[in-house]
Amino acid sequence: MDHDRFLSQRLVCVAVIDRADDAVPLAEALLAGGLNAIEVTFRTAGAADAIARIRQALPDAVVGAGTLLTADQVKQAVAAGAQFGVSPGLSEAVSQAAHDNQLPLFPGVITPTEIMRALELGWKQLKFFPAETFGGVNALKALAGPFGYTGVKFIPTGGISAATLPAYLALPQVAAVGGSWMAERKLVAEKSWDKITALTAAAMKLIAAAKL
Repeated sequence: MDHDRFLSQRLVCVAVIDRADDAVPLAEALLAGGLNAIEVTFRTAGAADAIARIRQALPDAVVGAGTLLTADQVKQAVAAGAQFGVSPGLSEAVSQAAHDNQLPLFPGVITPTEIMRALELGWKQLKFFPAETFGGVNALKALAGPFGYTGVKFIPTGGISAATLPAYLALPQVAAVGGSWMAERKLVAEKSWDKITALTAAAMKLIAAAKL
């Protein structure tokens, strides 16, 4: 899958889906708010089923698998139809499985050493996690110095909100932002689809207003 399509809206909804039946309504709510990219985390037993359901029902959605910790989870994600994968850290086993299955992967990094290793493993678009805990915008500005010329881009995730979204997206080294505030676990469990659509639309307006 073309990375540009996945990253073009500069925002990815990171969602924990406890019931696979909620997957399609959630993705529909995000699409109604103007966002096509969703990362379904492998933190629940029904994650692969949720990905498969969205892929089957909503061809306009770009669906990824998050929290990939093992090579087996990468295989499950690919079998379910995931179009990209995200890992909270940098694992050579996960990296190799992604390469073997031609799955675009955004491995998690936080230190210069991890960034160097990710580049060696063939990845240039990296998840910066947990972003707010490890210095946020200022940390990314500092990392841009030694790594700017490499073409590396970051997708910061972790603790980011609508209030801090513009500051992250203003950084040239940030390709997109991962956020869960549009579809927090409680909102999904309560089937608050209208609220999710409204929060998503508000985030998209922020991005448009800032011309980011």
